[in-house]
Amino acid sequence: MKRSVKILWRVFWGGLLFVILIFLCANFGLFGKMPSLQELENPEADLASEVYTNDGKLMGKYYAENRSEVKYNQISPNIIHALIATEDERFYDHSGIDAKAIARAILKFGTDGGGSPITQQLAKMMLGQGHKNIITRVLEKIKEWIIAVKLEKNFTKEEIITLYLNRAPWGSNYGIRNASKTYFQKEPSELNIEEAAILVGMLKGFIYDPIRHPEASKNRRNTVYERMVECKQQYLTAAQAAILKPKPLTTNYKKPDENVGIAPYFRAVLADKMKEWCKTHKNTKTGENYDLYRDGLKIYTTINSSMQQYAEESVAQHMPIIQKKLDWLLKNNGARMWKGREGIIESAMKNTERWRSLKEDELKDEDIKKTFYIPVKMKVFAWNAKRELDTVMTPYDSIKYHKQIMQTSFAAMDPFSGEVKCWVGGIDFRWFKFDHVTTMRQVGSTFKPLLYTLAVQDAGYTPQTSIAGGTICLGGKCITGGAGTMAYCLAHSKNAAAYRLMQIVGVNKLVEFSHNCGITVKIPPYPSIALGSAEIPMLQMLQAYTMFPNKGYNTQPLFISRIEDKNGNLLQEFRTETKQLINEGDAYTMVKLMQGVVQFGTGRSLNNYGIDAEKAGKTGTTNDNTDGWFIGYTPELLAGTWVGCDDPFIRIYAGTSGGNEMALPKWGYFMKKVYDDRKLPYGKMPKFEIPAVLSNDPIYADQNFAAIVNQDDGYTAPDVGNGDAGDFIIDEPMPDDISAPLIPVDTNKQGPGKKTDDKKITPPAIKPDDKKKVSSTKANSGTNEY
Repeated sequence: MKRSVKILWRVFWGGLLFVILIFLCANFGLFGKMPSLQELENPEADLASEVYTNDGKLMGKYYAENRSEVKYNQISPNIIHALIATEDERFYDHSGIDAKAIARAILKFGTDGGGSPITQQLAKMMLGQGHKNIITRVLEKIKEWIIAVKLEKNFTKEEIITLYLNRAPWGSNYGIRNASKTYFQKEPSELNIEEAAILVGMLKGFIYDPIRHPEASKNRRNTVYERMVECKQQYLTAAQAAILKPKPLTTNYKKPDENVGIAPYFRAVLADKMKEWCKTHKNTKTGENYDLYRDGLKIYTTINSSMQQYAEESVAQHMPIIQKKLDWLLKNNGARMWKGREGIIESAMKNTERWRSLKEDELKDEDIKKTFYIPVKMKVFAWNAKRELDTVMTPYDSIKYHKQIMQTSFAAMDPFSGEVKCWVGGIDFRWFKFDHVTTMRQVGSTFKPLLYTLAVQDAGYTPQTSIAGGTICLGGKCITGGAGTMAYCLAHSKNAAAYRLMQIVGVNKLVEFSHNCGITVKIPPYPSIALGSAEIPMLQMLQAYTMFPNKGYNTQPLFISRIEDKNGNLLQEFRTETKQLINEGDAYTMVKLMQGVVQFGTGRSLNNYGIDAEKAGKTGTTNDNTDGWFIGYTPELLAGTWVGCDDPFIRIYAGTSGGNEMALPKWGYFMKKVYDDRKLPYGKMPKFEIPAVLSNDPIYADQNFAAIVNQDDGYTAPDVGNGDAGDFIIDEPMPDDISAPLIPVDTNKQGPGKKTDDKKITPPAIKPDDKKKVSSTKANSGTNEY
């Protein structure tokens, strides 16, 4: 054998051994981690976790990459045919590597298509490869070939094409389902041949996006048609392609926007809850904690899509009306209201993107501040169809403008199951991300029913028990005003009566009871909590109210019904917690008292909304009209709403009837819509059920109750109520050892079922207050008995 031939053979065998060595090194991960056989058999793609309503509608997603999975039978054949014809016509013939395609790509330098079949492209996606360096890319190709062969051995062709379509990127959308929903508002199974050709054409590159590059997209679509004619499967005939090519490009594009959709405030709060859940639950396949943004969890909530829509509609229906009244006040009194509060706006400046950007450019603070006083074109929030307005304004004025926009919260829940049915955390999530359902605000007179409940439970009070008005001083603060029967005092939210009851019940007892009702925030041990000085989130107030329609049982709010993994396997199912706080008779007494609020008292305007069910509830207003509340319920549904500005020094407007005007209308609009919707399960129980133990009690007869609830004490002098905001904080806590009440109880009219035991307070028959004003008392004007 000639020496040259020997050298040639040595080069050949040496090169072959080198190639084999390279493949072995790649296979064992020396050029980067390779998926194990187990990982290939159970391929994990980063999947968006999806959130659903209790009636099956997709609310939104949490994702690092916006990706959802579908099965092979959920994909239109048009997509599969277009993909095979365009990317890999010999897909069903090769075993992961197409030698003809590789040879063609090498000989023509890639001008007539690449050499990567569908399986190899899938391997590339799974490995996250695509380096531009030639040497690095060659090594990557070797790894892709290895994985492609392994994929072909472990999966059917249908499974491979499904994996490919679930991973493929369409711009910022990943997977055929998201692409189909984004560009055509369709499921992948519904795509026609034209839509399929557009989407497959985009796989060549985002330069063929039909929205940004319509002409290029149309040309690429037509190329896909040609490939479908030319491929050996002949998915289209030349005649069919000739008909399709001249057609205009059509899409139904809708950009995914997590600022809109169903209950965006709720989804933002839910994300934090789910992150905490993920920290304590492990994925059995990986042994690691679940990842909300990558593991494709299915989160089924208690939110009802129709009720959520009604809540948002009610907010949009009422808030512009209230905003106009505040705008009028600010127009005449805004300068005085903002006086001395420039620091609030300056603090807000430093939280803007403008400030951070200029700070990165190393501008001095005083120079940055000057830019906030230069008028610029901008968009601001407005109550119109688009929820925005083009205007020219200084950034300084923009901050003040948006701080003067009134906010709200609205939530409804089933008092029996605890399921939260709707959640509105503000007026517009795109503009105002802060959630007000979970924030703390002074609750005003909506707190009084808890105090009255203790008076009923521990002191044996009934709706006709007389409470004296006049002046009463507790903890260094004096309240002057009228009173009457217990039913009258709650219906008209009499503050002097609340102070009388506080003296009987005791501060610490009320605080303890409030915590038992589900209020977990700290409540200051001052008598002023009887008037609503405590700051409590809406959800906790709703939980406290569940005991009234739920016959004495307290129910914890529930927002998630179950969580599943991406394959539909149940990970956790949720149930609410309930406990009995008061007996059924006392619960009904409170229902009756709170019906008095709606029928005859501060909430009587609710009768104008035509709600086909009995109603009970309580209005609430804090000092200087900074907060307006209404929490109410029917025999089947509990809901609450709050209105106010983010900065509590901005009082709503003068001359208001408090929570009755500020918050109650939204509740009325919502309940009217709910009870008119026969698809919803409400209206089967239109009246509150009277416990058997009270069914024959004359106090609760409608005619008698009407007389009781309208019986005042004849006090005619002006009431002096909450006073200024500073009166909410008292330096001297009220002693809690006061056990002797100031008002007698007619024990003969307590009604059947009222039991007196050692824990009950037996009130002595003391002469009521003589209603004379204490001369040393400083009278604070501006009562808020709503």
